Amino acid sequence: MPQVYLDNNATTPIHPEVKQAITDGLDLFGNASSEHFLGQAARKAVEDARKKVAALVNAKPAEIIFTSCGSESNNLVIKGVTCQDIICKSEASKPGKHIITTQIEHPSVTNPIKSLERQGFKVTWLPVDQYGLVDPGLLSKAISKQTVLVSIMTANNEIGTIEPIAELAKIARGHEVYFHTDAVQAAGKLEIDVKETGVDFLSLSGHKLYAPKGVAALYIREGVVVCPVLQGGHQERGLRGGTENTLGIVALGKACEVAIRDREKNIERLWKLRERLRKGILEKIPEVVINGHPEKTLPTTLSATFKFIEGESILLRLSSKGIAVSTGSACSSGSLEPSHVLLAIGLPHELAHGTIRFSLGFENTDADIDYTLEVLPGVIQQLRDMSPLWPGSKK
Repeated sequence: MPQVYLDNNATTPIHPEVKQAITDGLDLFGNASSEHFLGQAARKAVEDARKKVAALVNAKPAEIIFTSCGSESNNLVIKGVTCQDIICKSEASKPGKHIITTQIEHPSVTNPIKSLERQGFKVTWLPVDQYGLVDPGLLSKAISKQTVLVSIMTANNEIGTIEPIAELAKIARGHEVYFHTDAVQAAGKLEIDVKETGVDFLSLSGHKLYAPKGVAALYIREGVVVCPVLQGGHQERGLRGGTENTLGIVALGKACEVAIRDREKNIERLWKLRERLRKGILEKIPEVVINGHPEKTLPTTLSATFKFIEGESILLRLSSKGIAVSTGSACSSGSLEPSHVLLAIGLPHELAHGTIRFSLGFENTDADIDYTLEVLPGVIQQLRDMSPLWPGSKK
């Protein structure tokens, strides 16, 4: 039985060249903070990787901070900017207790913001349209003198919609408000330039771009002041205490290097695969809704709602046939509630529950898509035949 992996938004396989970089770096056991030759070899590897990560988003190496995951990067921004510790913050830091975000952010953004909301911060949760797009006009109206941070993701992890980040960041900058973007799903898949977009912070994660889990990075624009969340030693300019994960950082650097080299050809190839899958689903299966923007979307992501049945049942049946997909964000799996993203774009509860996310990666082929399109229609029909909601149900 074929094995088809279509859950790359949850995590990606490690790229062969990244595996080789890890193998070659296994002897870099020295502590990068040590001054002897073994420590300095590790330090050089870390700094070389920092340059490669910086190049992925057109930043300066000194603007890149290594973390353990995208969630940590997001928390460092949200908690670091809103920190009230006068020892951490400079006199130039803008006071205020108002944050602006959207209704479709990843839980690693929404949950720390909700925590601040419980502590007395005012939060504006911007709505999105039926495609998942934020209206820049609403952001402009929402900013007040108390606003200290705007956090809006580059591309949505469930439906793939790409936000107008440059326009949104320009609005925030015009009000002297910090702008953060969670680019975990976009980094390596889209061309990203922090100088052109004008963001102050950008999060990315290794395991979303073919590096291992346990390593990530945060871009912090030069001159921006934040408080450390993980306090300890002097590592990462004092913003992230703890001995650097040298092997993970080396792997992330290599993954970024590969992403820069292969990005253009991967985007073109993945677009073709996504379109092959999208068209095939619409041709072979009735009563399907494709979620997200039809054009402003990641080439790796296709969210499809199959009416009258449950997404969990689809997932399990496809898994039994060797096809791995997701019902939404992997971070929300296990929740009985429908996706907050799908509800935000206007899908009713009963439809949101019938949604599958197909997410592609560099290893996927035409044969993978063909096999999926061979299996999927039968799975959908079998489940609909058992569903009392399906007009042609045999129940």
